[in-house]
Amino acid sequence: MMDNEKIIRKKVFVYGAVQGVGFRYRAEHAANMLGVTGWVRNEPDGSVLLEVQGTDGQIDKVLAMVNQGTYVNIDRITANQIPIEEREYGFHIR
Repeated sequence: MMDNEKIIRKKVFVYGAVQGVGFRYRAEHAANMLGVTGWVRNEPDGSVLLEVQGTDGQIDKVLAMVNQGTYVNIDRITANQIPIEEREYGFHIR
């Protein structure tokens, strides 16, 4: 297995015009299409927080697919790798 195929988990904060524009629904749809697990929720400061588990490439694709949304306008993203959740199934909006 190549290193970029290893399953990882990232905590991702997304800033910009990301609330009230279908961001969480697009994230859920993209994650389910790509087979990644985790969750997404709006934060009080106007950002969106995701915990996404999959390969690095899958996680990048989820964010790219969300960014293609009509009204989504991402200013910046911060991401940190965190420990994986062993028994997690699906991707959910919180």
